[in-house]
Amino acid sequence: MLYKYFKIIFDYIFSAIALLLLSPLILLTAFLTLLFIGKPIFFSQERPGLHGKSFIMYKFRTMNNDRDSDQNLLPDKERLGNFGKLLRSISIDELPTLINILKGEMSLVGPRPLLLRYLDRYNPQQSRRHEIKPGITGLAQVKGRNTISWDEKFRLDVWYVDHLSFWLDIKILGMTIVKVINRDGITQVGRETMDEFFQVKK
Repeated sequence: MLYKYFKIIFDYIFSAIALLLLSPLILLTAFLTLLFIGKPIFFSQERPGLHGKSFIMYKFRTMNNDRDSDQNLLPDKERLGNFGKLLRSISIDELPTLINILKGEMSLVGPRPLLLRYLDRYNPQQSRRHEIKPGITGLAQVKGRNTISWDEKFRLDVWYVDHLSFWLDIKILGMTIVKVINRDGITQVGRETMDEFFQVKK
């Protein structure tokens, strides 16, 4: 599909311009993250990308490293403070992923990169979400983000893969802006993060 090549060019140009224009906000966020959460400023984690190939994804940290008496990390709810919640609610914690786009590891729009350990839990249909690069935002994010089930997320991811187009990406980007402004679908009810995906691959 011709658009796949245009998509790569669009991603590079957009992310480069965005990093330049948003550099004051990125620097301010980095300083405030250091002030309110501490070092390291960035959260980095290995995630599966195109065809399941792993890469290191970057985000601003939103949780501290507080531990209990046995040196185990405290639950997410206890480590996510007000500043971290603010970063998540307006998606500023995602800004460093623009670097992943410039490195050719991610796209602006696509299925969100999940955890490496999920790779062996997908069924063949769900695995198709890795036929394209993962995105900062995606169809599943604008259709409910963390408030919809895993099955629904994966169904939307695969539908996006099969219907990839310029106008679909523009629509998703527009809906993302509305979601961010409204702070809609950030978390599941009663939880700070999404439940883990445990489905066994068939």
